[in-house]
Amino acid sequence: MIKSPYPLDHTLGLSWYSSDQEGIGGRLKAVPEDFVVDEIPETPVPSGTGPYLICRLTKKNWDQQRSIKEIAGRLGVSHQRIGFAGTKDKRAVTTQYISIYKGDPAVIEALHIPDITIEPVGASEQQISLGDLKGNRFTISLTDFNPFRPEDNPEEINRDLSEGVPNYFGYQRFGVQRPVTHCTGLDMLRGSYEDAVRTFVSMPSVGEHEEAAKGRKFYADTGDAKASLHQIPVRLSLERSLLHHLDSNPGDYAGAFHTFPRTLRSMFVSAVQSWLFNRALSMRIEEGRGLSDPGIGDRILYPDGRSDIITQGTARMAAMQVKRDRCRIAIFMQGSEPVEQAGPDDRNMTWLMEEEGITAEMFQTVSSFLETKFSGAPRSIMLKTDLRVTLNENRISFLFDLQPGQYATTLLREIMKADPIQMI
Repeated sequence: MIKSPYPLDHTLGLSWYSSDQEGIGGRLKAVPEDFVVDEIPETPVPSGTGPYLICRLTKKNWDQQRSIKEIAGRLGVSHQRIGFAGTKDKRAVTTQYISIYKGDPAVIEALHIPDITIEPVGASEQQISLGDLKGNRFTISLTDFNPFRPEDNPEEINRDLSEGVPNYFGYQRFGVQRPVTHCTGLDMLRGSYEDAVRTFVSMPSVGEHEEAAKGRKFYADTGDAKASLHQIPVRLSLERSLLHHLDSNPGDYAGAFHTFPRTLRSMFVSAVQSWLFNRALSMRIEEGRGLSDPGIGDRILYPDGRSDIITQGTARMAAMQVKRDRCRIAIFMQGSEPVEQAGPDDRNMTWLMEEEGITAEMFQTVSSFLETKFSGAPRSIMLKTDLRVTLNENRISFLFDLQPGQYATTLLREIMKADPIQMI
């Protein structure tokens, strides 16, 4: 294990690399076609009948939420009528399935949105909801990487990663140029929706266009929603959505967030849980407790979702099960439900929450407002996958599958060890 040299990694809790090898550097997503994601559905695409039209959505260089709002706007319906299983990367070419309540196949096929293709493929009695996927398949290419030494061949890369890497939540969970999601969520948890609006609208971005930077600063300095609408660029539709609400409903900062889809509203608070998990995992590594070295008080998570806590009496059996990869060590992500303080990871999580002034009651309160449960859940601390590496003179490509909630950038940062700004 070696420590990351990049301040942003430490800010987001991604403090360690599992491999001691020098990174190959490189540029990720030089063009969207370098990052291809294909969703693996949980079940076969339904071909029956029902009110939900199932469509295959392929998009290039589109933010997930903005693409859904654009489709809804073109159809003249609420974005809440469109369901999806998972959020995909923006600077990429991604294919996934969406459901559209009472969607008309003929109308869908007639849509013409630049860099978006929607293909009706079936119908269902049930909408597609977050989590309704088996995983994602990634085909990713790097350019401008460091020349390979004889010992740094693709087989060595695979061998370095064969024991698994820390299962951090990746950069896009928070933002790299503008890591604003968890910061907004912290304001929400603390009950300050005015601060949450100000954080989301005003927080500056690295390398952002001057027009956008000026608009953000104007709102930070004035707090004037109406005037800021003349300063914030039209393309920042989410920021403008908050400001439009405040222009019509002065002082209703909490209500402003209800202009967002429920899935987006929930991401702010779940990003806080993700941030705390990353930091707790880094604390575990800092303390010298490995990804596959279970100890008394550790939690273990089975593929079927069951979890357990290791005791003196079960320690030997748990070690054997982890070694055979029948279960993995997990850290419980705190939410609204009380959690037994079983071991060092739980104590570290409690310390982190106390440091940030966060309580379980805060998660309960915000759950009611955002109409989303934040009860907490165990998450595996290790990411492991089969990796196929192809190398030619100017490009190195990786093919691999990941489970829901795992991040391609978490795997690739181990290989690249590059500045996070090169990975967006």
